[in-house]
Parts: sequence; structure tokens; C-alpha cells
Amino acid sequence: MTENTDVVVIGGGYAGVMAANRLTRRDDVTVTLVNPRPDFVERIRLHQMVGGSHDAVVDYRDILADGVRLMVDTVTRIDAAGRGVALATGGTVGYDYLIYAVGSGSADPGVPGAAEFAYPIATLEAAERLRPVIEAAPATAAVTVIGAGPTGIETAAELAEAGRAVTLVCGGVLGPYLRPRGRRSVAGRLAALGATVLEGPDAKVTAVTRDTVRLGDGRELPSEVTVWTAGFGVPDLAARSGLSTDALGRLLTDETLTSVDDARIVAAGDSAAPSDLPLRMSCQAAMPLGARAADTVLSRIAGERPSPLNQVFAGQCISLGRRGGIFQFAHRYDVAVWFHIAGRPGAKLKEFICGGIVKHLSDEARRPGSYNLHRVPGGPHRQRLLRTRPAKAPATP
Repeated sequence: MTENTDVVVIGGGYAGVMAANRLTRRDDVTVTLVNPRPDFVERIRLHQMVGGSHDAVVDYRDILADGVRLMVDTVTRIDAAGRGVALATGGTVGYDYLIYAVGSGSADPGVPGAAEFAYPIATLEAAERLRPVIEAAPATAAVTVIGAGPTGIETAAELAEAGRAVTLVCGGVLGPYLRPRGRRSVAGRLAALGATVLEGPDAKVTAVTRDTVRLGDGRELPSEVTVWTAGFGVPDLAARSGLSTDALGRLLTDETLTSVDDARIVAAGDSAAPSDLPLRMSCQAAMPLGARAADTVLSRIAGERPSPLNQVFAGQCISLGRRGGIFQFAHRYDVAVWFHIAGRPGAKLKEFICGGIVKHLSDEARRPGSYNLHRVPGGPHRQRLLRTRPAKAPATP
């Protein structure tokens, strides 16, 4: 008689759903997905939700395998020694293996007034709070978006395309990931939409008030609505549970995504720090990491040696309103190259990718094990980096 294995997945985002679906490859594995929301959040569409062009949620029934038990709750503590997780509603859920995929959210701005007067956008709840504020603001109201990464650029473009008077405060360079040609293309599109872009070392925010944004050079920008998109933080669940984390709070793992503390705990997505060399926070990394985490657990159940991380990147895709976008191509190790696709083709490519992500999840739900992008070789770059760092001993099963 085959012994059943209980696996709990914490977090129902891109990494968690991919991992949960993939684990159903074995009939003797019981999978429980614990997530604080009853619906899947398309985080890469939250700027569209704020702009009113998408609701950014998907019914879990469309993307979650029938064999996965969805528990709408929040994990408050992991008891590694007792192999259980405590829930906010009371009680515990036991596990044989745990996949830690709690994702990321907004970081503490660390700027006076920002937490009180600026609106974050990194979670569904934050976007839901911001959307009616935008809708209630007069059409001529000054809107300031702080942060020039993909989220800031996309939010600024979405609102500018809707006719809002938007200023994007970069705090440095516009689109740090982009190559100069791509950056010029993005700047041109934002200008065409009527958005103002403030770059350079003086364009750092030093304070936020109810109706202004103060910059490092002393300028004060009128701002009836201020949106904060700069930086990401991760939940402190791992640290609160006594597990080893990096400086940001991501769970420290080896290259198989296994916790350095406990071989029964595997991490995936934005909250994982493999070999203290975490990947860029993105759904592009999260889904392959989710598949890799599931494969690690399945290998351990089968008594096999798990395969190490082998991540590949294609670039960075940014929407610039509904009629524009850019795909910045990159080396396999996530450094941009000279080539990009912009304009309407860029917008169509971004939308194709967004739809393809949900399709990957639903395909894995129907055919567990069909996803294979995590097996595409990422090249020797990561191995070279690892050789220059002190090795961390993996936990013993």
C-alpha cells in the first residue's frame, strides 16, 4: 500500500499555483493551497485595474487542478519541527513537505509622509483602494507616480492614456533595466501620452504630503493623487518562524530551492533566495521557480536527487497604455541587449504574454508536468557567480 504524502503550498500567486498544479502528477500526494484570497490575482495587470481596463482577477477554478484543495486563510507561523502551519482563523494544517511561495508586496517607503499619503499598487487590496480615488479625482487633477521600474512606467502610461495629468518621478534613470534605445522609446511614448518624466539624482522624493511631493533639489510638485511603486518587500513569515532569510526577508535555500534549515521546506517565487543570489522579482521567474520547487518535492518523495536551478530569462515586457508597449530582449542571464520591440507590436506582444501566463497555469492544471520552461538552460553565468561565493550546506533530508 502506497503511503500518502501531504504537501502544503503557502501562497496562491504565479509560483504557488504552478507548484500546486504540478504536484498533482502523483495520485499519492495530497495538495493544500493556502491563500488569503478566494481568487487568483493577475498582479501584472494591477495597473490596468487602477486605470479601469481590467479587473486583474481570475477564478481559481479556471487555473487550479481539481486535485488541489484551496484553503482561503492566512498562515501566521510555520512550525518546522512539528511540520505544521498555524492559521489566522485558528487551528493548524500538518504537512510532510511545505512549499513557501508567499510572494512580495510593497516595501516600506522610508520617506516622510509616503506611508500616510501615497497609494501603493503592489497588491489587489492596494489597487482596489486606489481605483476609486483615481475615479473620484477631477480630470485635471495632478497625479504623481513615484518609481520608474515596470510598475511605475505602466501605471503612469495607463493613467496618461486615460487623459490624466501624470508626472512620473524616477528617482534616478527611467527604466533601469532598459538599454538606451529602449529607454528613448519609452520616454517618447510617455511624452506622446502627455506624461511628464523627471529623471536624475535630483528627482528623488524626500517627503510626501496630502497634496505635494517634495524632491531632493527642493522642488515641490502639486499632487492630488500620489502613487508609490518604488521597491518591493516580502512578508516576514519565514523570519517570524525562525527560518534563515536574506536581508530582505526571502527564505534562504540551496540551488534546489530547499531551505538551508529544513529539507522538508522548499521555496519558490519572489520570496525565495537560492544560494543568497535571488532572481529578479517577476512572474517570468516565479512560474519556473514554482515548477522547480514542485519537481524538488516530487524527487524527494521518489527518493531521487533533485535537479538544481537552471533559470533562463528572455527580457522585460512593459505595457505603455493599451496601444503601446515594449519588449526589451536580454541575455539568458537577465542583462538587456540592444534589441527591442516597441509601439503597437510591443503592446500586442505584452498582451500575448499576459494571456499566455494564465494559459500556462491552466494547462498545467489539466496536464500536470506539461510545463517545461524551467528546464531551458540559462547558461553558465549563474554557475560562475556561485563559484565566487561561499557555499551554504544544504539541509539533510
